[in-house]
Amino acid sequence: MESVLTRYRNVTILVAVLFAQILGLAIQVKRTTDNESSSLIRIWALDLVTPLERGIVDAQMGIAGIWRNYFYLRGVRAENRQLKQQIERLQMEQLRLSQDAEQARRLQVLLGFKEQFVSKTTAAQVIGSSGSEQSRSIFIDKGTLDELAPDMAVITAEGVVGKVLHAYKSTSEVLLINDQTSGVGSILEQSRLQGVLRGTVSGDLLLDKVMNDEQVQPGERVLTSGGDQIFPKGLLIGTVRKSSRGSEAFLDVRVKPAADLGRLEEVLVITQKEDRTPETAEAGPSRAVDILADRLPSVPVKPVSDKPATTNGTTTPNPLAKITSSATKPKPKAPAPQTVSDAPPDTAAGEQAPPTEATQTHATPDSEPAKPETPPQ
Repeated sequence: MESVLTRYRNVTILVAVLFAQILGLAIQVKRTTDNESSSLIRIWALDLVTPLERGIVDAQMGIAGIWRNYFYLRGVRAENRQLKQQIERLQMEQLRLSQDAEQARRLQVLLGFKEQFVSKTTAAQVIGSSGSEQSRSIFIDKGTLDELAPDMAVITAEGVVGKVLHAYKSTSEVLLINDQTSGVGSILEQSRLQGVLRGTVSGDLLLDKVMNDEQVQPGERVLTSGGDQIFPKGLLIGTVRKSSRGSEAFLDVRVKPAADLGRLEEVLVITQKEDRTPETAEAGPSRAVDILADRLPSVPVKPVSDKPATTNGTTTPNPLAKITSSATKPKPKAPAPQTVSDAPPDTAAGEQAPPTEATQTHATPDSEPAKPETPPQ
């Protein structure tokens, strides 16, 4: 290397000087554009580095694509298998639950159980409130003229609101469920524990009559039980906010109402309920044998031949043909009254003899037909 530099010393110095001069010019010279000006050395550096950076980025994207499309899909395949197994398990569970529900409906029909269903409601608008902390009630713009009566349930789309306390001609007073004098028969959705939902002085909802040895989880939904004969069974009241041991033998279960009782504007009044027995499917589950019997083609019935069978030159009569012919043979009619005529014996069987005075008919209306007299020879 030293010999090369020594031999071409002048050329090397010249190249170094030219490079330094070009570099200085590139630093000093600037290219101006519409927005900004950039030095020439910066532009050269970018043009030199950009292809290298583009190649590195393309290589990274290719490696990442291989990872996503191959190695990552191995985990997706296992996850897909697990999801398929979960779907099959859920389908079996759904089938079992549907069978249990059908069995429950059949038992309800067998025992004569009846359920209450909402058949008619009337929409009403809230026009006022009691304005007192001791009495929590509202007034609506519908009354007896709209078929409203006391002890009718009042609900909203969110949940239960209360019941009609007093019905006037064009207005009604509704007692809210958080009033301290109200009471709603309630049942917990999961544990199926029943109690009475009452209001407190502070406006909270308390689920009473639940024993201390029971477990009530916060967040469990509270529904109407239908035992008070005012609210139909299954309407949402609220959710359990907290549960703790009370001073007596009952739990202190606090309930958050589903409907915002402080911001009511429109409500629904249940004006008519009907009791009916839940219906079940008339046709039971089909057996596999029945399904196959319906889908398979039936064997046609072979018609019975009237011709006798011939075996080794011997004719054998068909007994089934005799039975069939005897079954289809018309019954003989009752004998008609006989007549005696003086027709000559040479008259053909197909010709009819002319009527004569000697033709006699012997038949009585209420007796058997008389025998014909023997004509004189």
